[in-house]
Amino acid sequence: MQETMILFYILLFLVAFLYSAVGHGGASGYLALMVIFGITPEVMKPTALLLNLFVSLTSFIQFYRGKHFLWKIFLPFAIASVPMSFIGGMIIVDANIYKKILGLLLLVPVTRFLFFSNFSVDQTRKSNPYLSLVIGGAIGFLSGLIGIGGGILLSPILLLMKWTNQKQTAAISALFIFVNSLSGLAGQLTQGIHFTSNMYSYVIFAFMGGLCGAYFGALRFKQSWLKNILAVVLLFASYKLLFTKA
Repeated sequence: MQETMILFYILLFLVAFLYSAVGHGGASGYLALMVIFGITPEVMKPTALLLNLFVSLTSFIQFYRGKHFLWKIFLPFAIASVPMSFIGGMIIVDANIYKKILGLLLLVPVTRFLFFSNFSVDQTRKSNPYLSLVIGGAIGFLSGLIGIGGGILLSPILLLMKWTNQKQTAAISALFIFVNSLSGLAGQLTQGIHFTSNMYSYVIFAFMGGLCGAYFGALRFKQSWLKNILAVVLLFASYKLLFTKA
């Protein structure tokens, strides 16, 4: 049992490290780990969002200091996502339905890490604030409903639309994750929240991983092999959720 927890903490550190390096809070990675280690959905949702708060804020501060953050692009997404994340957090989803939705959502970061990790934007375009409101609202609702910050869904959209480059995407996604996680947790508080007794240890390891990842992410640190390993972990968790009685 002790060996299992040590492995969990090591993987938690690595997930936080990698996600924060690209401006994410890591909720999809934390959820994947908790699926693999048999933690129940009632504990998974608030735990992932709480860990998101520490890691995403750390990541945002690093990228903000690097002058990569753009308020004019962030605000339309956040204005719609924050209230929708609160609403999503208030909804209690059947455990089986929750697992299927999460299993599908985990395929998004798998695609992101395998195919878009080195995606570059040479010249950005002007963003559409009205479309941003719609996208932000949809992602925000899923964020509160499932227990993710939404950055892993927002970042590929920003890059594919060519509204931001890699560093700007990381900075915007980090704060987007923080405000959605905070709102989603607030919504869940209305229905009651369950945390594991090991929560303090979770926070410490995730926070340390987030600090290291945010620091190296601000540099041009190459972590392609870590991304491939994480993609395999996420893919395994997705398979377990979709095709087994996880």
